Amino acid sequence: MGSTSESANKIYLRPETAQGIFVNYLNVQKSGRMKIPFGIAQIGKAFRNEIVARQFIFRMREFEQMEMQFFVPPGTELEWFEHWKQHRMKWHRTLGFGDDNYRFHDHDKLAHYANAATDIEFKFPFGFKEVEGIHSRTDFDLESHQEYSGKKLQYFDPETNKNYVPYVVETSIGVDRMFLQIISAAYTEETLTKEDGSTDSRVVMKLPPALAPVKLAVFPLTKKDGLPDKARTIMNELKFDFNCQYEEKDSIGKRYRRQDAIGTPYCITVDHQTLEDDTVTIRHRDSMEQERVEISSLLQIIKEKVDMSNLLRQL
Repeated sequence: MGSTSESANKIYLRPETAQGIFVNYLNVQKSGRMKIPFGIAQIGKAFRNEIVARQFIFRMREFEQMEMQFFVPPGTELEWFEHWKQHRMKWHRTLGFGDDNYRFHDHDKLAHYANAATDIEFKFPFGFKEVEGIHSRTDFDLESHQEYSGKKLQYFDPETNKNYVPYVVETSIGVDRMFLQIISAAYTEETLTKEDGSTDSRVVMKLPPALAPVKLAVFPLTKKDGLPDKARTIMNELKFDFNCQYEEKDSIGKRYRRQDAIGTPYCITVDHQTLEDDTVTIRHRDSMEQERVEISSLLQIIKEKVDMSNLLRQL
């Protein structure tokens, strides 16, 4: 590590999380009684010898990496490569940042171990850049570990009665880059026109509801007439299912703005009508539209919109 060879120090840090998966793949396969094809996913620290770290957290010497190694029969790796290529792109586009902001960049020059490789690129403020890599690594890694360790890493396929070293398709994504992608895509400055013709502005983080840290905020319209008590009761019912915030300070408009700025997708307002008919107002962050709903239906309405499982069902 160092900018010149004279000042460089020799250090040993892992450049990817994949090799730990390869070393342990047979343990996982046997203890989990897994049949090929199957995948092993892992998250952890990885390192690069970046001489000049640049572009904020896009390029760092130390970063968090998520990788999946998907083990397949030899000869089927390119079909699985195409499968994961399309499946991973679908996941990115499901987040809702615009299909045109993503593209594939197929590699012309391949790593010595690969027979196919592509990057999923996102249009950052500084241009299209890689957020995820998908590679067909052939059997290079397992064959190399087998050769140098002297331990067989073959899989016995009961359907064909043959032993073979599986081929591997890898998907690898940088968590820090993904974070930067979501933050830069979500950050929005809007100019709003009021009814009297004057303008106002707001900063809003248009985070996908499934990824927003705070799912909803509960506001009493005023600090009196029993509205805070009713709002607290609603908050206490919902806090077991969602990360919620409660606010009663300042005007309702200022409270909306504060929640917009941290990306809270939904705000619940308790007003005097609530005390009469047990209904509240849901305000939608992106459109700023408001709808009247019954308190009893709040849990189901919010859960449908923010649950990660509903996002995954679209894949």
